[in-house]
Amino acid sequence: MRIHFQTEGGFAYFPGLSKPVTVDTASLPSADAAELEGLVHAARFFDQPAQMGSPGAGAADYRTYTISVEDAGQSHTIRAIEPVGDPSVQALIDALRVRQRNPA
Repeated sequence: MRIHFQTEGGFAYFPGLSKPVTVDTASLPSADAAELEGLVHAARFFDQPAQMGSPGAGAADYRTYTISVEDAGQSHTIRAIEPVGDPSVQALIDALRVRQRNPA
């Protein structure tokens, strides 16, 4: 499974601190790979709409997350705007943000 994650916007947004990250679960330790793959499946990622949420009036400080997943011949991309209403998608975002901050 290959996952691409990007963050945009938010309070005190600094593009250099929010670099996109791509994770290939085949290159991760098995426990880490299982965790990320499990989060993708728990979020029913391939069933999610391409756009999740919409910014409210004056929502300049909200973050937007773009997640693309390729797995077993399928690919899907979603853009989720804070606040993310689906807790399982939020859990996936949280795990990917950790990877974004610590890509090694």
